[in-house]
Amino acid sequence: MIAETICSAVSAAGLGIAAVSAYRKRFLTAARLAAYSLVPIGLVLTGVVGWAADTAFSLKAWIGFGVLGAAWLIFLGARAVERRFGGTRKERKAAKAARREAVAPTASAPSLGQGARPATARPTEKPRSAAPTEDFSDIEAILKKHGI
Repeated sequence: MIAETICSAVSAAGLGIAAVSAYRKRFLTAARLAAYSLVPIGLVLTGVVGWAADTAFSLKAWIGFGVLGAAWLIFLGARAVERRFGGTRKERKAAKAARREAVAPTASAPSLGQGARPATARPTEKPRSAAPTEDFSDIEAILKKHGI
């Protein structure tokens, strides 16, 4: 009963404000305000407000909302685990088998090959001496290699 009274008062106040807006020649604003103002009284007349008031004070309804909330949390948790670990058990087994087949167990060489130079033509390393001035010979060799 109190909810119906409050909704009726809100509708009356909104229609009053809409009338003032129409008096000030703001007809579009007045029309919007009138439309919004009629919603609470429409909810009262359809019985939605009475149903909501009965539901709000019902222990049975709150237990139902709690059960729905728990179901929603379980569903979200299951979705998070599924995204993190990759779907169902069959999907995980299929992905694991595909990873095993992607690389042959006897493959030891890289699949891109050695490039233009053969593997036996690797440059031999020169023994480094203790003098720090000879470290620049490596840098000079690199610069000559690149044509600088």
